[in-house]
Amino acid sequence: MDIALLKGTTAFIATNLDDLIILMLFFSQVSPNFRNYHIISGQYLGFSLLLLASLPGFLGGLVIPEQWIGLLGFLPLAIGVKLLLQTEAAEAEVQTVSEKFDQASASSKLTAGVTQFLSPQVCKVAAVTVANGGDNISIYIPLFASSNPLEMGVILLVFLGMIAVWCFIAAKLVRHRSIAAFLSEYGERIIPLVFICLGLGILFESGTVQAISNFFR
Repeated sequence: MDIALLKGTTAFIATNLDDLIILMLFFSQVSPNFRNYHIISGQYLGFSLLLLASLPGFLGGLVIPEQWIGLLGFLPLAIGVKLLLQTEAAEAEVQTVSEKFDQASASSKLTAGVTQFLSPQVCKVAAVTVANGGDNISIYIPLFASSNPLEMGVILLVFLGMIAVWCFIAAKLVRHRSIAAFLSEYGERIIPLVFICLGLGILFESGTVQAISNFFR
């Protein structure tokens, strides 16, 4: 069990250092329409999808080709371009739609809870989490494949616990005076560029661009 704890902790830290920076950027943008629970819920949702995609390694089944994983790079790329082109009118329209959607859901606590969890804000964070961690699948598949059921359970618990730790660290770092001042001044300009660079990096590093180029030759 000690080995599984070490393996899980090491694997998470090694594959999610860049995710800490993304989380800091998200926490720097917290507002009445984009709250901490959107970020935390989206992070858990996105990471859970990554774990599900990695389970074939544990089951000894299909291994996802790296080029297909690289297609996830289009998610942060699209989000970055959208933020870069976003206007105040578009923001007002999204806010109006969001308010109407929330009012329509208020009649049912269960429906409201599901709607809140699957809100556009949560889905945006989840999409970036999946895209940024897409290449992690190639690490998690062999890690899961080499684990027995007990070790697998320990590793999954470690991963889920480390997500909370990562969110806590990111939220604390953002509150640091110098970091907060920098992000407050330049955050809105940096975030779209970070997402665009992240998407392009995933597409190129995974070989997806090369695969697409070869396909059209």
